[in-house]
Amino acid sequence: MAAEIIKFISIFLLTMLKFIFGPTLGYGAGFPFVTTVIVTVSGMMASVFLFTFLGNLMREKVLEPFFRKRKNFTKRNRRFVAIWKKYGVKGVAFLTPLLLTPIGGTIILTSYHTAKRKIIIYMLMSAIFWAIILSTIVYEFGPKALPGFIP
Repeated sequence: MAAEIIKFISIFLLTMLKFIFGPTLGYGAGFPFVTTVIVTVSGMMASVFLFTFLGNLMREKVLEPFFRKRKNFTKRNRRFVAIWKKYGVKGVAFLTPLLLTPIGGTIILTSYHTAKRKIIIYMLMSAIFWAIILSTIVYEFGPKALPGFIP
């Protein structure tokens, strides 16, 4: 039982950083499909909550002292603006699990002063949708692509 809890927590923490770790590592750990979806959604949403509510504080107190002399119009900033203008809140939330990290998508949304409630709702909908889709793909094709991967 303790080993299962450690696996769950490890996958949860890794999913906070990169969404795809949830379905792939949940499958590799031998978790049931529903457990994999739950750990994937909860990991992403923990990251979303953390950066939604503490993102501005972290940027002001932690990052700005180290990066005071930044250029405003960098290639990275232009890319964020392009994503924001093209897709808006719903689009950024939808693309976050695939193209961005949970942290990156949340930072984009908080940078444009999106309401916290909107961030959480749209990111939750996106997390549930993509967790089910990606977990289905991994569980369906995992045994064929990686035979003997699950112990």
